Amino acid sequence: MPRMERPGHAPPPGRLAGSPGRGSLPRVDLVTYLRDTGEVSAEFRVHDDVESLTFRTSGTHVRFVAPGAATRGQFGLFEWNMQPRTAGADAHFHKTFSESFFVTSGTVEFYDGNRWMLAQAGDFLYVPMGGVHGFRALSDEPSSMLILFAPGAPREEYFRELAAIRDNGRTLTEDQWTEFFAQHDQYRAE
Repeated sequence: MPRMERPGHAPPPGRLAGSPGRGSLPRVDLVTYLRDTGEVSAEFRVHDDVESLTFRTSGTHVRFVAPGAATRGQFGLFEWNMQPRTAGADAHFHKTFSESFFVTSGTVEFYDGNRWMLAQAGDFLYVPMGGVHGFRALSDEPSSMLILFAPGAPREEYFRELAAIRDNGRTLTEDQWTEFFAQHDQYRAE
């Protein structure tokens, strides 16, 4: 697939390159660490100790690299590996967390609420709370991306339940889907 062209422009004076075009960004001065010295508190997670699941219907493999429970609720980080020609997530939004996507290999298509865009390794999409988005991998090659949720909502519960529904061939009514999505802060954008 050809790479989409992106218009280039310089940021307005006083704004960093790559910052949103909605005026200046607020400064964040919230101090949450109150000691005067650092502490030994880093947590290392070995690759083989990270929970993962595979959607049998699509072959998509998800690694819960750092769920919110492992980051004290500050963020969640998942590795998302899709097979060629894989449908992903239809247009939706979340009310309680932002979501960011970083493509590490292959080609992923992102929906930004207006249009589908091709993204390749190194491309990034940020979706604030309430932002409509979706993704899919319709190319003929596998693709991978990192998905970051902030704060660290328990998204692994949603993906476990979704995989079980799909893998077991369970059929839900529209009302049941709507209820299931709402339980996990996922709302369809139709």
